Amino acid sequence: MPAPQNAFKAALKSGKPQMGCWIGLADPYVAEITASAGFDWLLIDCEHAPNDLRSMMAQLKVVEASPGKPVVRLPIGETWMIKQFLDAGAQSLLIPMVESKAQAEQLVRAVTYPPSGVRGVGSALARASRFSAIPDYLTTADKEICLLVQVENRAGLAELDGILAVEGIDGVFIGPSDLAADMGHLGDPMHPEVVAAVEDALNRIKASGKAPGILTTSPDFAGRCLELGATFVATAIDVTLYASAIRSAAKQAKDLLNR
Repeated sequence: MPAPQNAFKAALKSGKPQMGCWIGLADPYVAEITASAGFDWLLIDCEHAPNDLRSMMAQLKVVEASPGKPVVRLPIGETWMIKQFLDAGAQSLLIPMVESKAQAEQLVRAVTYPPSGVRGVGSALARASRFSAIPDYLTTADKEICLLVQVENRAGLAELDGILAVEGIDGVFIGPSDLAADMGHLGDPMHPEVVAAVEDALNRIKASGKAPGILTTSPDFAGRCLELGATFVATAIDVTLYASAIRSAAKQAKDLLNR
């Protein structure tokens, strides 16, 4: 029996756009609600949300049980951390702040078993192998791992062609907010200079044959990115959706006092 098929990786290979949502509230109950909403993929954020390995795994379980496909963003692309997240069952990883071809090559090695890579062989202990219930996990796991790298500053854009040349990278995600800050437009990801840089990057990623990705809460810009060939596009963030809705509810409640 082989490793479970990675439906998200298969969808990206097919070229069919996948619409997603960011999960940052760091709670499996909320993640289950979000996963039932109908998005194609859900990003469990361990970079800017208060998640650790255990809380990520709890959310991963409920997303796996839904029609949505889970992706996990690590806080940093350290080999030891990638090993733990893979063993916990994450098959699709998004690694932030990738700035060079050499860094991308090391990430490929980190998600790949020897002799091609350096992923530690501890599958007997791992949830990923169903605790050894998948007898040929070691020989089939590599091809089901989806490795996405995040390019989000000028250094990364300058090295984008080198990153795109790395075999084993499945997609490149452009981070508009950090890119805007690095370009001198902090808090303004829709600045014309930033938009132009993002659009150019998406075109280059698409031309390379890898999957282009983006997070934007602007419907118009999301539509533009889809026109350019983006295949994994997140358009919502649970934190901001909840914050906006609960503030609106509080205002409506207080407004009742003024009637």
